[in-house]
Amino acid sequence: MLFSSIIFIFYFLPVFLLGYYLSGWRTGALLTGSVVFYVWGEGPYVLLLGALILVNWAASQAIARTEANGSRRAVLTGVIALDLTVLGFFKYAGFLAHNLNAALPGRPLPEIHLALPLGISFFTFQLISYVADVYLRAVPVERGLTRFAAYILMFPHLIAGPIVRYANIRHELHADRRKTGQIGLGLQYFIVGLCQKVLVANTVAPLADHAFNMPVASLDATTAWLGAFAYTLQIYFDFCGYSNMAIGLAFLMGFTFPKNFDHPYASRSLTEFWRRWHISLSSWFRDYVYIPLGGNRHGLWKTVRNLMVVFLLTGFWHGAAWNFVAWGFYHGAFLLLERFGLGKALDRAPRLVGHVYAILTVLLGWVLFRATSFDQAVHYWQAMAHLDAFHAPDVALRVLLSNEALAALALGSVFSMPVLPWICARLRRPKLIPAEHLPARLDTHGVHVLSTTLLVAGLTLSVAKLAGSSLNPFLYFRF
Repeated sequence: MLFSSIIFIFYFLPVFLLGYYLSGWRTGALLTGSVVFYVWGEGPYVLLLGALILVNWAASQAIARTEANGSRRAVLTGVIALDLTVLGFFKYAGFLAHNLNAALPGRPLPEIHLALPLGISFFTFQLISYVADVYLRAVPVERGLTRFAAYILMFPHLIAGPIVRYANIRHELHADRRKTGQIGLGLQYFIVGLCQKVLVANTVAPLADHAFNMPVASLDATTAWLGAFAYTLQIYFDFCGYSNMAIGLAFLMGFTFPKNFDHPYASRSLTEFWRRWHISLSSWFRDYVYIPLGGNRHGLWKTVRNLMVVFLLTGFWHGAAWNFVAWGFYHGAFLLLERFGLGKALDRAPRLVGHVYAILTVLLGWVLFRATSFDQAVHYWQAMAHLDAFHAPDVALRVLLSNEALAALALGSVFSMPVLPWICARLRRPKLIPAEHLPARLDTHGVHVLSTTLLVAGLTLSVAKLAGSSLNPFLYFRF
């Protein structure tokens, strides 16, 4: 079930919120609604998730009551190994068998084709972060199984993030959520996210699909650049929109999720881009992989090793294919270049130079990410490199370049930048919810309050588009 669907917006969500607010046991209502939400899309896989919840909860109890460091470490290692084994089996077993068969053709392994449980990458990382934090005594252990299950199964973040750590919402899990005052803010976040997803991401998606589905021999520079640009907007507004809807739903239930995007395309370097893009994933790898490996504390070569390990894992986390691994290596290599000289040169250069460098580097990287193979990505780059082959769009592309698509490309380009704060500052009517009225981790600069008229108009347009279109994918469901 997608957040950006008629059935969720007009059926599931109203019924759930009614039961949630009328219930005297909101943790139970949240857990029940989340189970229904997951079973709706995944069916029996909820049993797998339930088993992982039980095992990780039991392991956290054992870690908390054990004093011997060796025993605590053994429990931690065992449960993390189990979590990663389950993730690896469902997500990477087919990839491993395919590559072993290619390398060792004499004794072929059976091909493995498993349906990937929705959200397995996200809820696995949440389970790992929780038991690791309990081990490090960064958070107290959660004694209540129902409350712990509600934290993991909470449907706003369950299948596509953001990765919400237990420390982020522990106090709210234990608080009386009947006294929440963030309903208006929750509706705003949800509607803004819905507009990002439906009015921009879904609208530009056919342009990207057309370019990346063309035979590479037929791909020209015009189509290649337009497709890459469309995908650059699609993946941002698709994922940022979903994250904003999740944050909005959390507000409606009395929770505060961490911010997941901060205008990443306004960056002047790839280092800055990764501070602004998928923040919950970047911080997870920093805290649970990069720092435990030693970070940048043990010399040049170990810093290089640690950074490349993180980005190779980041790429592999996104999908079981070599082009994802190459995408991770690509970003890791540019971050190393920036660390060892390029970053200082960008700081000295005019701001525009940094912005152009960052956008072009990210856009070319998205080609590698979107391509179905490394070979396709290389041929796509070759088409983009033929700058002398630009010409008017062909008939098929002209059909896709409707007024609606052109408007989405224009609006997406503008609002991928921090335009709203700039406009409000120039108009001297910022209309902010002051930062002191918000949790610090959400936004240290306050939140812009949009007019009711604008929100109603955006909701109406989004629902009308949903009702009249069958195209409503969510990109990160496949990760």
